[in-house]
Amino acid sequence: MQVETALFFETVEQIYERVFRTLKPRTPLPEITVRFRKYANANSRIRLEAGHLRVDISDLLQGAPAPIQEALALILISKLFRKTLDDGVVARYRRYLNRADVRRTLHLVKQERGRKAFLDARGRFYDLAQLFEELNFKYFHGLMARPQLGWSLRPSRSTLGHYDPSHNVIVLSNLLDSPKASQLIVNYILFHEMLHLRFPTEHRGARRCVHTKEFKAAEKNFEEYGKAKAELRSFVESKL
Repeated sequence: MQVETALFFETVEQIYERVFRTLKPRTPLPEITVRFRKYANANSRIRLEAGHLRVDISDLLQGAPAPIQEALALILISKLFRKTLDDGVVARYRRYLNRADVRRTLHLVKQERGRKAFLDARGRFYDLAQLFEELNFKYFHGLMARPQLGWSLRPSRSTLGHYDPSHNVIVLSNLLDSPKASQLIVNYILFHEMLHLRFPTEHRGARRCVHTKEFKAAEKNFEEYGKAKAELRSFVESKL
């Protein structure tokens, strides 16, 4: 109780000073500036330049309680100096972000502030709108409402597709909009992202479960699932 009371009366800068002294007791304390910025999500940045520690935090976290500010300070400073971080600290921060009210605020602000840039669904070789409708009738009885669809601006190899619930859009990497990518592969990636509409992310305390057991079971219903996985693996390896 005494610790929480002490934390309550600390400014955010004082929290960072205390955490810095704890993690780097032999390093002179730098000047510390903490700013809350209007980001579209809960992102935070930290950098140390010429003896000045600058921390930029999303204004969505400005009202977070002191123990959460302390957890974020531990995460950022540990990352800055490549120090091992206690799992409990990360869990404390994630539990806060996974609170229903916080997730709701993040979702609304991302809609308001964030911009989603992507190319038209009709690509050079594949039309995602047409493929969506074919998959919709084949696997979802034609009942799934079509979100926005598009190709990524850049040919990402690490993220071949993603569903953004804040903007209700499925974006596939334009690396797949190629004659070297079979329709089986494109269909499989698109089907995978469609399943994210059917099985939304679950939040359980500090855990964020993107691919639930139900999701994984439904994914195996994809026709030629094994062949699609094998072709996708070969395609990705050819691009490395």
